[in-house]
Amino acid sequence: MTFSAHDLFLILPELFVIAAACAVLALDPVIPASKKDGLAWLSLGTLAVCLGLTASQMGQTTTAFSGIVLIDAYGGFWKLLLYFVTGLTVLLSYSYLKEERLHFGEYYGFVLLALAGMMVMVSAADLLTIYLGTELMSLSLYVMAGLKRTEPRSLEASAKYFVLGAFSSGILLYGISLLYGATGSTRLPAVAAAIGGRGIDDPLLLFATILLAVGFAFKLAVVPFHMWTPDVYQGAPTSVTAFMAVASKAASFGAFVRVFVEGLGGLKANWSAIFLLLCLATLVLGNVVALVQTNIKRMLAYSSIAHAGYALIGVVAAGRTGSDGAHGVASVLLYIALYAFMTFGAFAIVAMLRKGGLEGDEIEDFTGLSKRHPLAALLMLVFMVSLAGLPPTAGFIGKFYVFMAAVQAGMTWLAVVALIFAAVSAYYYLRLVMVMYMREPEPLSITAPRLVMSPALSIVLACAVAGVVMLGLYPNPIVNFAAQAVLPLK
Repeated sequence: MTFSAHDLFLILPELFVIAAACAVLALDPVIPASKKDGLAWLSLGTLAVCLGLTASQMGQTTTAFSGIVLIDAYGGFWKLLLYFVTGLTVLLSYSYLKEERLHFGEYYGFVLLALAGMMVMVSAADLLTIYLGTELMSLSLYVMAGLKRTEPRSLEASAKYFVLGAFSSGILLYGISLLYGATGSTRLPAVAAAIGGRGIDDPLLLFATILLAVGFAFKLAVVPFHMWTPDVYQGAPTSVTAFMAVASKAASFGAFVRVFVEGLGGLKANWSAIFLLLCLATLVLGNVVALVQTNIKRMLAYSSIAHAGYALIGVVAAGRTGSDGAHGVASVLLYIALYAFMTFGAFAIVAMLRKGGLEGDEIEDFTGLSKRHPLAALLMLVFMVSLAGLPPTAGFIGKFYVFMAAVQAGMTWLAVVALIFAAVSAYYYLRLVMVMYMREPEPLSITAPRLVMSPALSIVLACAVAGVVMLGLYPNPIVNFAAQAVLPLK
């Protein structure tokens, strides 16, 4: 493989992120604790630069490094979403670390390293490159999940995530090796060409497809490969949980869709059936088990699993024979982007309650919140209504488009099933609303200190609620953006 200065220019966003991560890790041991806030602002500055660079590349489709990296609108869509989520994570973490008196400046370095891995995942046109990006993301998240080194629950979350993550990575790599043996290449265009000439009845190709599906299913946290999600979400620091629930899921869906639609499109009759089964199992288990949760982070974890099932509807629709795959893929991009606002906002409220000394981990901690802290209750109400998919919020728009993708693919029954479980989900989302607005607070909690939103946390919540409301009322810009981003995958 050869490369030129132009190739390096094309991956400048990735290079900037990695350079900033290295700078943070190098500066952390040598600067005093009182100055470590500057590492957060260095991270935000890096994200702003990368945002401009990626926006300038949105109009082009080109390859770098002999075709293993693809610069296109599809990858650009995911990168812009990841910059936004990472920026919110840095702001939320800035407030969280100060409150917990955790002077871990290297935390921001791991956030940037995870982002770098995610950027590689969504832009790679080679299976091994996607795998390397996945591992960089995963290794960083393992460390971040165990950030609170004095809490056994945090260390347990990190250990569980590491063990199961390593297991899934092995399965993914085995699937890549089998696919290489069957097609003679790991580059997606070459894999697609080889599959197109061999048909869909090759058992080796089918087995490789199943292993790749399982490997990605772990990263996406879909049933039955979801078992790590509730424990890790509950044990990890809340800011890390928000980052995992949104950014890692977005990057995993970005790589997953590119691999199966662009590389394994010739096998769509096979993988569409596989993902249909996973989609149905995920919708059922994610929503039903969430009904009985008493811990808010575990409830949101099962909610996250269920939302992965809704996004899979778009993937299934894209794989249906005779359907326009672009509609299905566009619905996935749109759904994950809208999901990011409401989920991050919900976790930010949980973090704010912990900051106020109200714990916030148990649903009972929200009792009478509307009387104690009306603004926090109102914001949580907006996020819960959006997660339930009620109009006029972004959650309704996301569900509407994935359901329409299923209908256009001739799978109206799947849209009906998903709609039924969306109604089931409304119960556990609105149960939290009932606890906040229809129960009297404990006498001691009324006199508790009022919640104070730091400037950083205020920005996070303002961005989240603005996205949920504005994109619910006027979704055309992001709908059109998602539609344009899938053009290279047709």
